[in-house]
Amino acid sequence: MHKEIYDINLGNTDHSIRRNADSDFISFWDKQAKLLSWFKNWENTLDWNPPFAKWFVGGKINASFNALDVHQNSKSRKTAIFWEGEDGSSREISYSELFTDVKKFANVLKSLGVKKGDRVTIYLPMVPELPISMLACARIGATHTVVFSGFSAISLKDRVEDSQSKVIITADGGYRKGKIINLKEIVDEKAAAVNSVEHIIILERTKMKITLNQKDKFWSNLMSDASDDCDAEELDSMHPLYILYTSGTTGKPKGVLHGTGGYLTHINSTYKWAFDIKDNDIYFCTADIGWVTGHSYVVYGPLLHGATQVMYEGAPDYPNASRMWEIIQKYNVTIFYTTPTALRMFMKFGDDLPNSFNLTTLRLLGTVGEPINPEVWKWYFNTIGKKKCPIIDTWWQTETGGMMISSLPGLESIPLKPGSATKPIPGVEITVVDENGNDVDENTKGSLIIRKPWPGMLLGLWNDNEKYNDVYWSKFSGMYYPGDYAIKDSDGYLWLLGRSDDVLKVAGHRIGTAELESSLVSYHNVAESAVCGIPDEIKGESIIAFVVLKENVTESRDELLIKLKEIIRNDVGAIATPQQFYFVTKLPKTRSGKIMRRLLKSIASGENIGDVSTLEDGTAVSEVQSAFEELKKSIGENKSN
Repeated sequence: MHKEIYDINLGNTDHSIRRNADSDFISFWDKQAKLLSWFKNWENTLDWNPPFAKWFVGGKINASFNALDVHQNSKSRKTAIFWEGEDGSSREISYSELFTDVKKFANVLKSLGVKKGDRVTIYLPMVPELPISMLACARIGATHTVVFSGFSAISLKDRVEDSQSKVIITADGGYRKGKIINLKEIVDEKAAAVNSVEHIIILERTKMKITLNQKDKFWSNLMSDASDDCDAEELDSMHPLYILYTSGTTGKPKGVLHGTGGYLTHINSTYKWAFDIKDNDIYFCTADIGWVTGHSYVVYGPLLHGATQVMYEGAPDYPNASRMWEIIQKYNVTIFYTTPTALRMFMKFGDDLPNSFNLTTLRLLGTVGEPINPEVWKWYFNTIGKKKCPIIDTWWQTETGGMMISSLPGLESIPLKPGSATKPIPGVEITVVDENGNDVDENTKGSLIIRKPWPGMLLGLWNDNEKYNDVYWSKFSGMYYPGDYAIKDSDGYLWLLGRSDDVLKVAGHRIGTAELESSLVSYHNVAESAVCGIPDEIKGESIIAFVVLKENVTESRDELLIKLKEIIRNDVGAIATPQQFYFVTKLPKTRSGKIMRRLLKSIASGENIGDVSTLEDGTAVSEVQSAFEELKKSIGENKSN
């Protein structure tokens, strides 16, 4: 366990909040919900019929109203979004302008026959029209389902068909690493023909030439005739706000369904607690809105608080590796929330690059998406935060709606431990258990579980309540099982060890991929790593390691192998020593930044790699494949000699 402690006293500690939450979590969340604007108060705070929870039953609320209407008297002229295009274009949108556009687009949807309860698929790049579309849906009670603009035609069609969406909102194209993704063409390939789809709205982002069909309508034409008078619908607290599809280890993506009142309560509270948001802050979260982080902490969280944020269209390293630091400097960003994957990439380019920019406006840093390696945490703290910014290492899921484990600078000052997400948020009971559901001892690996319902929890899976119960509630009776391994230390801090489906079984030993990868990345010349297992007749599985080195490494391959094996043996144990190491310049990742270990395993096992439509850069697959074949050939030649 990592022993270093960083104690940054922010002077915000209020112990009464945790005490109140621990003594009566239902009353605690009842009080938090009252910080929002409701049309009608609820009759019952929680109706808990495991595994289904209904929060604020009988209450009437609207997400768009809470994000926009409530700010019009006090913050109408305040900047809501600084938008930065990948191509260098930019826009500044005030709360008043955002309010007007949302009301107009809500009327557009109504003019096309969209009613409360209908579904609308949004397939847009990271442009302001994406949150405008979401908030317009929320305003009239339509359920939005955002599909990441990097997904393939088949992936899009599956989601449109499953949700039975009436309208698709897309663009002619979107920019990604200097290229144009032909979004309208992708829609036409399969999704446009889905029977439920009546209209396709096209935003002209690139002005590229497209083919128009009978269902197609241009965003600009529809908006030019739309009224800006549209009251927000008074919706039940449990009204479905959105469906967001998340991949499992097998099968089709699951449609995670989130409600309105409980979700907004969770996001409103955690955004304030985690980011300590102030009126003069400039907040920048790098997440794409196609993922849950974008829903919760790019769209709804910041707007509920009337915050000013930066929204960036492109890849974090385009047109060069300094793009994030340029944006932080340009907009005087004070809060930066990104992924460990992105940080490892930035580390690869050394300290000189970020040190050449003025990052002194930063006061708080955050990470999301996966456990952060201690070495990466320290680089983030020292190089980017200049040893003065606390780091919130947040754990949560698409299914939880919002943060569940994190340090909370807006609520309390606690010592930070590099690599630990710290403690659960108030009002949430999380612990670590063994296979029988019993609490494990300190510093003992077990399964992370959540014992009580929480407001942001999913309502269920879209049209599949049986699967919802089987996936999340069947392993441990009455407890939500997120599928992650963790350790709780003597201070009650939680250390996430990766997915339970990212576990290798070597000679009877269960070894988490996150443990091995963290160990490899701790070596100063390693930028990234990924491990997978391949079948082994004797051990069950043999470990294969893929390693990305930092630039200008002078050590020989043999020297690196000796040191990396030594690190693994010291940190994890000799049983965990990889059988083979492959040195590559990039790893195959999804467009959300997650390493596709399935591909690595397929390549190493000589199997069919299957669908790679979600990859950020398909060349990574061929590169890893080539590295493997080259090493395999080398091994064969050495054996013959």
